[in-house]
Amino acid sequence: MTAEPRLEALIRRVIARSFLAMAAVVAAAAFAGASPTLAQEPKSAAEARVIVFGEGSASVTPDYAQIRSGVTSNGKTAKEATDANSKLIAAVTAALLNSGVEQKDIRTSRFSVQPLYVHQQNAEPKFSGFSATNQLTVTIRQIAKLGDILDRLVTAGATDVGAIEFLQSDPAQALDGARQAAIADARHKAEVYAQAAGLNLGPVVWITEDIGSGNAPFSPLAAKRVAGAAAMPVPISPGEDTLRVVIAVGYGIAP
Repeated sequence: MTAEPRLEALIRRVIARSFLAMAAVVAAAAFAGASPTLAQEPKSAAEARVIVFGEGSASVTPDYAQIRSGVTSNGKTAKEATDANSKLIAAVTAALLNSGVEQKDIRTSRFSVQPLYVHQQNAEPKFSGFSATNQLTVTIRQIAKLGDILDRLVTAGATDVGAIEFLQSDPAQALDGARQAAIADARHKAEVYAQAAGLNLGPVVWITEDIGSGNAPFSPLAAKRVAGAAAMPVPISPGEDTLRVVIAVGYGIAP
């Protein structure tokens, strides 16, 4: 789910909570009207609210990457296609290991063998052999070596290199900074509204958080285009990710 749908869902939850709070106030008022003793009780904390959204963000530099790479081979028989594929994937794996990638960071994510057919106009498709595909998901912990690793994969025979995603191993500290900024933003908005309405802002009654990431992973298509030009080192720039926090804060109204 992208950031905008998440924010819309958060708004719907806040609105629903507000309606429930108002319903509770109406019910309490009706009940209090029927009982003079209860009518003298303090007003419900849900009776008055200032509800605002606060936003905060923090920029972080990715410290590792994940890529998908693999080999597709064709043959007249399933064994021929599989054997050819096994030799190429072994070369691709060796290239990864030789570049410093650890075995634990290489995982087979897909393997398949499928029949191939040639489609003919006004005729039944004609069987032409088999296709074997082996896909790897690889974790690259040294981003500076990513371009060189892509070169090595193409040279080793990889027919599919792409879906590069830059990630952070520990975004907690950056998220905490974004949360603090979101709280400050919400407080500022609430104070402005309270002052404009002639109200005294009370304590925070509840907080709802929605976390969204502004990270835009590297395009798989772009990765294939770049990796295909293996004559020079592949230029890869991880850039920065923006971690975004959106919160809804409900403040009470002080007397």
